[in-house]
Amino acid sequence: MEIRLGDRRLSVTMRTPGADFELTAGLLYGEGVLRSAGDLRAIRYCVDPSLDDEQRYNVVTVDLAAGGPAVARAAALLERSLITSSACGVCGKQSLHAVHLHAERGLDDAVHVSPAVVVDLPRRLRERQRLFDHTGGLHAAALFTPQGEALVVREDVGRHNAVDKVVGWALLQDRLPLTDVVLMVSGRTSYEIVQKALAARVPFVASVSAPSSLAVAMAREAGLTLAGFVRDGRFTVYAGEHRVAQA
Repeated sequence: MEIRLGDRRLSVTMRTPGADFELTAGLLYGEGVLRSAGDLRAIRYCVDPSLDDEQRYNVVTVDLAAGGPAVARAAALLERSLITSSACGVCGKQSLHAVHLHAERGLDDAVHVSPAVVVDLPRRLRERQRLFDHTGGLHAAALFTPQGEALVVREDVGRHNAVDKVVGWALLQDRLPLTDVVLMVSGRTSYEIVQKALAARVPFVASVSAPSSLAVAMAREAGLTLAGFVRDGRFTVYAGEHRVAQA
């Protein structure tokens, strides 16, 4: 899918079709272009007459609110000429700097999640992976309340895309920042996922597999709770253990 800001190409990403506008909004939020739904005038499929009907649904155009601060932020982003893929999030000095800026805001320490809820998250996520039932090959990301209630679940061939979709959902629903939720992902936790969580002010991230060493380091620095290997009734807490409620 190609993402355009106005008439300029921003990036191309391999994705699983569905929730394309959420994916676009989540990516732009993580990159600092969008900070609220008010920064958007419209997200739409491209109506370029040079594209055939099928390709029009593979090009998403974002129109920003005229005269707003997002326009200047978008101009700075376009200078970096982003190219993304399903396998890797957006990297680079600017993104790493953004992580530190988000970390400085602090995360909510009032959120506590019981071990019983944590170990049950993979089951609750799996029950809602409809596309995985048909393909067996998609990642998923979900937002849960601290009590384990699912707010939104999205699937994609890329785990970073799946995270962008749930963050984009929150932005379009005007539910950011996500100060009181748990982000659950089906694969391993990379530093890009921690980066996206910090941007959305998510205090607790869990995954069924391992985190990378850089993800752990970033989580510890930012005070984010990071749980990995959440499966078979067990999990390991790598950072922010104070948000795991004592039995």
